[in-house]
Amino acid sequence: MTFADLIEILEYNRTRTLGLLDSIAKDPDAAKILGYRPGPGRAHIGWQLMHIAATEDRHVHIRMTAGQAADAELVRRFAGGSVPDDDIPTVDQIRTYLSTQRQAMVEHLRQVDPAMLDKKPDEAQPWIYREWLKLLAWHEAHHQGQAHITFNLYKQSAGK
Repeated sequence: MTFADLIEILEYNRTRTLGLLDSIAKDPDAAKILGYRPGPGRAHIGWQLMHIAATEDRHVHIRMTAGQAADAELVRRFAGGSVPDDDIPTVDQIRTYLSTQRQAMVEHLRQVDPAMLDKKPDEAQPWIYREWLKLLAWHEAHHQGQAHITFNLYKQSAGK
């Protein structure tokens, strides 16, 4: 598997995530849907989708390239270890963050020497690129699935 293959998988997963967001956006109650939680204290749909983007922000900008987050506040609010708040992001905010962070990830990966696929960007990092990208692909599918089932729960509760 090459960087190009792994990028293709990441891109495919993103089309599925954006497809879910498109389905939500078509509903007149999109804001209500994005704020829907499957139970008290659980993550709302908007958090699940923003979490995907915030995780990529953290990984590409901080961990892979040893820089700063593109949006430190969104990483604080939505990356791993955060607690979902009641400030629900809009469809446009979610789409923009998902798109910009995927673009940044792909741009970074296209600049990496193919010989680095089975190496870490630096020794402080826990994974080689090949494993890291598989993990990020799984991560998106996992949270897109959580958002998807939560959307189905919302539709059932709303009689849709």
